[in-house]
Amino acid sequence: MLDTNIKSVYQLVQTFSTEQICIDYLEEQRWGGIIESPYDSDSKVYKCKNNQYRCKTTGKYFNVKTGTMFENSKISLRKWFLAIWLVTSHKKGISSLQLAKDIDVTQKTAWFMLQRIRSCFGIENNNELEGVVECDETFIGGKNKNRHKDKKVPFSQGRSYKDKVPVMGMLQRDGKMNAFVVTDTKRNSIQPLIYKYVNPETTVLISDEWLGYNGLSKYYDHRIIDHSKKEYVSLQDKSVHTNNIEGSWRILKNSVNGMYNYVSKKHLQKYVDEFVYRFNLRKVTDQEKFRYLLSNSNVRTKYRELC
Repeated sequence: MLDTNIKSVYQLVQTFSTEQICIDYLEEQRWGGIIESPYDSDSKVYKCKNNQYRCKTTGKYFNVKTGTMFENSKISLRKWFLAIWLVTSHKKGISSLQLAKDIDVTQKTAWFMLQRIRSCFGIENNNELEGVVECDETFIGGKNKNRHKDKKVPFSQGRSYKDKVPVMGMLQRDGKMNAFVVTDTKRNSIQPLIYKYVNPETTVLISDEWLGYNGLSKYYDHRIIDHSKKEYVSLQDKSVHTNNIEGSWRILKNSVNGMYNYVSKKHLQKYVDEFVYRFNLRKVTDQEKFRYLLSNSNVRTKYRELC
C-alpha cells in the first residue's frame, strides 16, 4: 500500500513521482481493490494490457479514468493530482492564471481543469441538516456605488438583484452547510430547498424577517431575528441569531471578489459548491480533502458544457 502521509506540495510531488503510481493510487481510491465496470456494476471484469479492463456484459473497454473528471484528458494524472491538491488546500481557492503557472499548462487548460474539479465539489452540497439551523440569502455581484457612473444599475438597492445573483444557504450550528444559486428570494424559490435539506423533526430554524420565510412555523420551530429593527441577537434568547451564516457569506464574497474578480451566473453554482466543500471540510487535513475528492471524482464535464 502506498504511503500517503502527505503534508505538503513537495511531499505530494515526491510521492506521486510516476504516472503509474498515480494510476494505481486512483484505482485504490475509486475501487478499493474490487474493479467495477462503469457500464455494468454487476459484470465480471477482465484485466487487459496498459491498465485497461474489459466489461464482460457489454464487451466495452475502460480504465480508472473512464466516467471521471480525468476521462479523455491529455493532461497527466501527476498534474491533475497537483491541481486538486492546490485547489482543495488553498483557503480562498486558486485562479486559473496562477494554476497555469504552478503546473505548467496554458491558462485555458487550467480553467478547464478547475471547472472539472469544481463539478465534483457538489458531493458536499446535499447534507441533511438538523439541530439549530440558520437560513439566509446573499447576493453575489459588484457594489453599485463602486461602479462608474455610466455603468450604475438604477433601483438596485436592498434585495433588488437586477445586477446581482441571489444565493440561498442553510448552516447547521457546529456542522455543515448547503448553498444554492436561486432565481429569486421569493417563498417558492427558497422554501423547497429548506424542506428538502432541513429535518423538521429535530430542528430549530432561525432566519430573518424576510417574507420568503413566512409559513415555515407550520413545520419547524421557527425563530425570527428582525433585522429591520436593528436586531441581530434576540434579547430573550442569545442563541437566536444568524451571525454564523452571515459570516460565511463574507468568506464566499471575499473569495469570489478577491480571487476570481468576475464569475458568470452560468458558472456561479460551481464556485458556490467549491466554497461549501472547503467550508464543510475546514476541520480535516489537506490530505483528507485530496483523498476525498479523488474517491468522488466520477463526474465528467465536457468542454462544450462549459462554454
